[in-house]
Amino acid sequence: MKKVAILTGGNSGEYEISLKTAQNIFNILDKNLFIPYFIHIKGLEWTYTDSNGKIYPIDKNDFSLTIDHKKTKFDVVFIAIHGTPGEDGKIQGYFDMLQIPYTGCDLFSSALTFNKYFCNLTVAHFGVPISPSLHFYKNDIIDYKQIISVCELPCFVKPCNSGSSVGVTKVHNEKELQEAIKEAFRHDNQIMIERFIPGREVTCGMTRINGSIQKLAITEIISKNEFYDFESKYTDHLHDMKTPAEIGEECNNAIFDYSETIYHRLGCKGVVRMDYIVTPEGKPIFLEINTIPGQTSMSIIPHQIQFLGMDIKDLYTNLILEALS
Repeated sequence: MKKVAILTGGNSGEYEISLKTAQNIFNILDKNLFIPYFIHIKGLEWTYTDSNGKIYPIDKNDFSLTIDHKKTKFDVVFIAIHGTPGEDGKIQGYFDMLQIPYTGCDLFSSALTFNKYFCNLTVAHFGVPISPSLHFYKNDIIDYKQIISVCELPCFVKPCNSGSSVGVTKVHNEKELQEAIKEAFRHDNQIMIERFIPGREVTCGMTRINGSIQKLAITEIISKNEFYDFESKYTDHLHDMKTPAEIGEECNNAIFDYSETIYHRLGCKGVVRMDYIVTPEGKPIFLEINTIPGQTSMSIIPHQIQFLGMDIKDLYTNLILEALS
């Protein structure tokens, strides 16, 4: 049987969610095919904890585990870290150098899609509609008149490299804008300011099965907060999910077409989720990509898998086999 390292933890505001995602994957994984190991990462501390609670360090020279003088090397890594270093290409580069296969997108796709601003510029080149936005580094001079002219009010201020809406603020006036920029820079050294597009938030799951890109479903996210922020994402009573989203056939087909184009052109692998706003006129506007979407009981991908009548255990098996191939 193949030894699978399920990588969890990480160094971002999504740390706790990553633990839940990895535990869910660990529980569901087919134990007749795979021997899973729960590998925890926090900063430079990489560890494995056995059933008795004893903690063993991971040797980062070759990503191996030694217990009672017996060394274990892993056949494949199931990356379940949201945010850095699991979703931004850093851990992928490490495993590429060690020539250890892993699930999901490669270094380039992960790094590009994790940066919201540069990802949006790229998908726009493929003909996918995006919202007008501006980009600033921490030491740039902020031109508030330019921001209001291009992005208007209200608008969103976002760290470029973060997930789960960590550090994201919806602002309605210039005073809020200044505070939101400070908050975003607390999480990243570059930020994106994006025009608010009124509409309904939807998300589309995509994967690859037996070498072919497979669309999952389109889900509408109905947040009880002003927008789908971190609190509403991970508090059960603060959001509802509706699958399939009732957005009309034309809009539905457009989102599937855009998502397939993005998945293919950016070289995505594994399960990926792409978020859109559907305007009152029925036009989808691309927001961002999640290359390691949540897999908790409240997460969208398991919800879509259940709607399609697919076996999530089979999906995880497929992801590992794809990585191994």
